[in-house]
Amino acid sequence: MPTKPDASTQQPVTINELELLAVEIGRNESAEPVRSLLIRMTTDSGTEGWGEAELRWRAEELGPREDLLLSALAGRSVFDTEELQTSELLEAAPLRSAVEMACWDLLGRTVGRALCQLQGGNYRRRVPLAVRLSGGNTQRTVQLARELVDQGFHTHLLSSTGRPEQDVMTLRAIREGGGDRLELRLDAAGAYDAETARDLCEELDGLGIELVIDPLATEELYPVASLRRQTNVPLAVWRAIHGAGDVLAAVRSGAAGCVVIDLQRIGGILPARRCAAVAQAGGIMALLAGATSVGVATAAMLQLAAATPALACLSEAVYHQLRDDVLVERLETTDGMLVVPQGPGLGVEVDRRKIERYQVG
Repeated sequence: MPTKPDASTQQPVTINELELLAVEIGRNESAEPVRSLLIRMTTDSGTEGWGEAELRWRAEELGPREDLLLSALAGRSVFDTEELQTSELLEAAPLRSAVEMACWDLLGRTVGRALCQLQGGNYRRRVPLAVRLSGGNTQRTVQLARELVDQGFHTHLLSSTGRPEQDVMTLRAIREGGGDRLELRLDAAGAYDAETARDLCEELDGLGIELVIDPLATEELYPVASLRRQTNVPLAVWRAIHGAGDVLAAVRSGAAGCVVIDLQRIGGILPARRCAAVAQAGGIMALLAGATSVGVATAAMLQLAAATPALACLSEAVYHQLRDDVLVERLETTDGMLVVPQGPGLGVEVDRRKIERYQVG
């Protein structure tokens, strides 16, 4: 006798409502507050899904943009994620990512499963997290690094100051204060020309630096490949990666042994999985970049990392710095790792009262 389908799978899954909300939440350190755009979408059945992007739209823009987006998305099935990504209104990669994220949240809630269970299962239930350090004040940075090590965060990503001597001095001081267990990365942020980058890598050789990300002031991969042949320090590319084709180019050119995959740059979870698959096939490491997030996008990245073996860890995330988030229950952090939430969809519930408290405009 045929099994009767679960009622949840028969619910309407077409989009009928959309809302854009800009929020801003402060951080514990002296860094700028996190400003983020949340998107709420609902289906005909009233099921609600959330997405998030780093888009600094003004409050007065949101109403007109809501109307425009809804005109393109109303009546569309949340199962058609590939087709939705082709809409001209979603040309901006961060917006595509947020809409796709909300669709996945809706889809998971409709069938009552966490997103990771729909994309490969719980390969990992905890995701290692790299934390970013500012390189401006060496003494203060070293102190913060020690505090983070005590909290269980053993992978640190230092932001370049644009001054190689300062970067080297700070990394050396962090290494001396944090011990050999500490994994150190430098985000050079495309700050250096070829000669300066080569000299910097020479100074860093022997410090046990795990990665130097974007060492050159270019998104061209062949100059990075040339630098890689001249240094023993492992290199990674981030800002040049806008899709799977760029990952393939990085593999073919030999530009780096690692690529950093950023949902904001490539436009969503499915494109990120394609990038990770290409990196894995090409024999290079793939990290997942943690955008500034008030909780929703961080949950999405955890779901993605949980289901994708090739994504070893979050390259960074600011979640641990937030004074608050927009979630009913805060994401769990343990031993420098974020625990993958197991609820349906993205695994988290959004607190509308918090959104009202932190809403911009």
